[in-house]
Amino acid sequence: MRIAFAGTPGFAAVALEAILEAGHQVPLVFTQPDRPAGRGMKPRACAVAELAAARGLPRLAPLSLREPRTGTGDAQAGEALRRLAEAGPELMVVAAYGLILPRSMLDIPAGVPLADGGGPARVVNIHASLLPRWRGAAPVARAIEAGDASTGITLMQMQEGLDTGPMLAAESLPIDAADTGGGLTQRLAELGARMIVEALRNTNVWVARPQPAEGVTYARKIDRREAWIDWAMPAALLARRVRAFDPDPGSCGRLDGAVIKVWSARALERDHGCEPGTILSAEADALDVACGRHVLRIDELQRSGGRRMPARAFLAGAPIRPGARWDDPGEVHATQ
Repeated sequence: MRIAFAGTPGFAAVALEAILEAGHQVPLVFTQPDRPAGRGMKPRACAVAELAAARGLPRLAPLSLREPRTGTGDAQAGEALRRLAEAGPELMVVAAYGLILPRSMLDIPAGVPLADGGGPARVVNIHASLLPRWRGAAPVARAIEAGDASTGITLMQMQEGLDTGPMLAAESLPIDAADTGGGLTQRLAELGARMIVEALRNTNVWVARPQPAEGVTYARKIDRREAWIDWAMPAALLARRVRAFDPDPGSCGRLDGAVIKVWSARALERDHGCEPGTILSAEADALDVACGRHVLRIDELQRSGGRRMPARAFLAGAPIRPGARWDDPGEVHATQ
């Protein structure tokens, strides 16, 4: 098939690679524009852009896809519509693209007739949750943060709403107790890649099922302010957040004026009677901190400009005294 593709991060690149390896033609790839990254803040291509360049695929990276109007509108959106129409795709596959596709773009691919006589399905989205739970921008992190036992991949027919379209296929995946946002995203990427290739091989059996009206939740985009640990929260929630926000944006706090990232932590069901954020103990291999409920035991940390290291190595190089207190996130935001 001739398949246009829209995606940006590594999650999407895994799917695009699988589509290419399955022998499909990809006449056009949409990604987000290159963004400043790293210490030098130089523009860096996203994972899908790098793959497109390596495979010699035409790439378009509009800043916006706002619906163009006669005499006005966004010129880049108009160019995107023109290029997509010229590419003549039978289908468009979307995975973690980051921009909302307008109605005019959703109507361009020729489409695949559905087995029940409906359709055609023109644009298929690989979404990293079991819809309708966790519609939106950050389904993987929010599933871990919420303590969900499982998540999965839904292949859905795209509509103008936010992840509201009918479902073509879904498959679940358990969330392990040690899963991080990065690790679970990779497992879901591999599942999504397998599912889209299987679906493209069997388009003759596609049937679109409406999403259930019950169980709708939204995975809002992660705000950078959420990276600052709020010690007044329960330890169990903070431990899940540490895993959910690894590797991006990470979880951090400020102690004695230094910004420290927390990369691995677990909740201890232990009462303490201290102010949240108080260091209860700094033993050889862990750092125990009082939370709004119970205790957070930190096993891996990173000082600003340093490297990630086990608590034992961190404390050997920078001892922390019991009784010291992490800054409240409100105090941190006030000084930024």
